Amino acid sequence: MSEEPDNLVLVYLRRIDGKIDRLIEDVQDLKHRVTSLEGQVAGLRSETASIRADMAAMSLRIDRIETRLDRIERRFDFISVPTS
Repeated sequence: MSEEPDNLVLVYLRRIDGKIDRLIEDVQDLKHRVTSLEGQVAGLRSETASIRADMAAMSLRIDRIETRLDRIERRFDFISVPTS
């Protein structure tokens, strides 16, 4: 009679051990996936920063072109100077 409870306890312990092993594997998989997502987010941030830098450079070029155009317009009297 004492063998049945021992065997039953061992059966449940083995089931619990198997479930814990699966949980450990799942947690490891989740850790890898989160690390991958973190890398992707960092890449997106880098790309966004690069795009912003490009936009700032374009704004600077447009400002320079605008300054040159204003100077040309003044030189050729294309701008009507408002009189007050």
